[in-house]
Amino acid sequence: MANFHFELVSPERLVYSGEVESVLVTSTEGEMQVMRDHAPVMAMLKPGVVRFTDGGGARHDLFVRGGFADMANNTLTILAELAVALADVDAKLIDAEIKDAEEDLADAKVEQSRQQAAERLEQLRELKASLSL
Repeated sequence: MANFHFELVSPERLVYSGEVESVLVTSTEGEMQVMRDHAPVMAMLKPGVVRFTDGGGARHDLFVRGGFADMANNTLTILAELAVALADVDAKLIDAEIKDAEEDLADAKVEQSRQQAAERLEQLRELKASLSL
């Protein structure tokens, strides 16, 4: 299978940089499978799992709390608010994210901010349920 370059960056560090076969991301528009020669696209990510298969065929699963994905010239760059190996995700982390989202919703003064906070809260609750945490 043909590979392409993938970088996943969080505010703390470069999480991954290398050649991959494919990347599955969850955008606000739905799931998107990115492979070599994918059309250029920029997408807003919602909290969820980013799955990718590296050039050696190994699969990696990461929890990402929102961000952006940019695919151009056979390079996918994800700028994530937070990126943690899925194996390191536990109920405590998700509960903290849910609490933060609940506080954002309670503090929201503008309708658009309330809607965004409510969507994020719903996405995190769905993620927790899907991970059986």
